[in-house]
Amino acid sequence: MTDYAIGDIQGCYDPLKSVLAKVDFSPSRDKLWVAGDLINRGPSSLKTLRYIENLGDAAVVVLGNHDLHLLAVALGGHGLKRKDTLEEILNAPDCDKLVNWLRQQHLCVHDPERNLIMAHAGLPHIWSLKQALACASEVEEVIRSKQASEYFSLMYGNKPEVWSEGLTGMDRWRIITNYFTRMRFIANDGRLELTAKESAGTAPEGFAPWFEFPRTDNLRVIFGHWAALEGKTGIERFTGLDTGCVWGGALTMMNLDTGEKIHCDC
Repeated sequence: MTDYAIGDIQGCYDPLKSVLAKVDFSPSRDKLWVAGDLINRGPSSLKTLRYIENLGDAAVVVLGNHDLHLLAVALGGHGLKRKDTLEEILNAPDCDKLVNWLRQQHLCVHDPERNLIMAHAGLPHIWSLKQALACASEVEEVIRSKQASEYFSLMYGNKPEVWSEGLTGMDRWRIITNYFTRMRFIANDGRLELTAKESAGTAPEGFAPWFEFPRTDNLRVIFGHWAALEGKTGIERFTGLDTGCVWGGALTMMNLDTGEKIHCDC
């Protein structure tokens, strides 16, 4: 039995199958940890989503911003964007089943034996592990509840910019969502800068990549989301797996125990 983590697939089904074939992946034996953005922008979002949903317990999934976007369109009244490739899912006979399955997934997952956490965008230094898991659980419960439509209708936005324990309601849920699914650059006090999307060396003044701030624990963090990094953080325990498959780069998968990375050119 081997556990693998894979970066942003974004509907690139053929590269997904190719990289899994390189390790003879079998859902009866192995597990696939998916670091969010299963769908959108690529050519085969429906096929990809169906495949991962069909893995059952062999898939460990966190939600990315593109996955949440599908839910926002399906449940929150938002329209599709020009570059979206989600219509096939929305028109599929099993759309409701797939949407409901996505709603059961996590914003972060923790493996205490491996001392690692996986979240789509990463883990802000201002949160302890306990606090991060509590915040994730709080929003996950909303997404699975009767409040989901209201949440998705109001999910988008860059405010508030910084975490406070006193935040309530949608402001609280939105910034938790932004930390887990949209974060790249952050300030020392936890303030987010959500407009810059370039490489780590182009941080706006007063901000830095989230993984450059010290943590008081030795937790390993696996994330996707930031293709411009090309998987490189310069810090061993922070592992980026988004290597830009949908942009013509590569799809990257990693053995969680050995650290070996397996690539498939896209």
